[in-house]
Amino acid sequence: MNTRVTLHEVGAPQVLRFEAFQAQIPGPGEVWLEQTAIGVNPLDLSQRSGAVPIPLPSALGLEGAGLVKAVGAGVTQVQVGDRVAYATGPLGAYASARLYPAERLVKLPPELASDAAAALLFKGITAQYLLKTTYPVGPGTRVLLYGAAGALGQLMVPWAKHLGATVIGVVSKPQSVERARAAGCDTVLVFDAQTLAQQVLEATQGHKVDVVYDSVGRQSFEASLDSLRPRGVLVSFGAASGAPEPVTVGTLNAKGSLFLTRPSLAAHTATASEYQMRAADVLAACAAGIIQPRIWQRYPLAEVARAHADLHAGRAQGAIVLIP
Repeated sequence: MNTRVTLHEVGAPQVLRFEAFQAQIPGPGEVWLEQTAIGVNPLDLSQRSGAVPIPLPSALGLEGAGLVKAVGAGVTQVQVGDRVAYATGPLGAYASARLYPAERLVKLPPELASDAAAALLFKGITAQYLLKTTYPVGPGTRVLLYGAAGALGQLMVPWAKHLGATVIGVVSKPQSVERARAAGCDTVLVFDAQTLAQQVLEATQGHKVDVVYDSVGRQSFEASLDSLRPRGVLVSFGAASGAPEPVTVGTLNAKGSLFLTRPSLAAHTATASEYQMRAADVLAACAAGIIQPRIWQRYPLAEVARAHADLHAGRAQGAIVLIP
């Protein structure tokens, strides 16, 4: 008998329910996947709390790794026994086993453990499109990155450095400064909305930055705009403090003809070919030692509520993985 987590109402971690279910036969284009590790991401918390609405009742989770146990008609991408991982929908990663579209599975190299893959792929693809598509980071790029000590930041910082950038990391508390420095930041600032832009101005000798990667949202939005050079790009890709207030087009003009974008992983992996290209780039960067998954804690799937609570409270110092 298999176990999965379901969501019937939004709210605190305690709304997560467990249910047993029978193994299913994969349909055309599907596989039956026995999972060995599951990734936990901030988006999961936003969906559970209702901040990001999803139809209810629903499964939860977008990232996992495991073994292919059965394949449906027409499946040629993988075969029974393959070690695979994935990092997009459909929802349902919080389970001991599941059906999943074969074309969205990524074959794992022998040297990458399943728990490492579950800690890497979702965040790695996010880092990949942010650094290479949303704003093409290269030699001389000045980057301001919020959450530099977090699980995503620990991938983005070294990757941006490898691409030639100067990285100013922002952390939420002094205890995170050394971790951000260890990730490779050239400068680390403890977030203060009132002083951040001035600190960035000083750190860049008056130049400001080319791109801001802002995962905080409402509290940081104005400081992020004020940290950009003329024609700089604000990438607002998270909302840890809530969604930013609406901004008028004239504000972007007045602050230096700035660009503002709100990207998503779904839009950057909409086709199987683009998704597989980005995943391959992530695995190549990992194999080359440019980035490495850093697991902070492994929780039994039965303790998913505690994992969510720890991530929400800011206790995590790296990726969180659930083990079925």
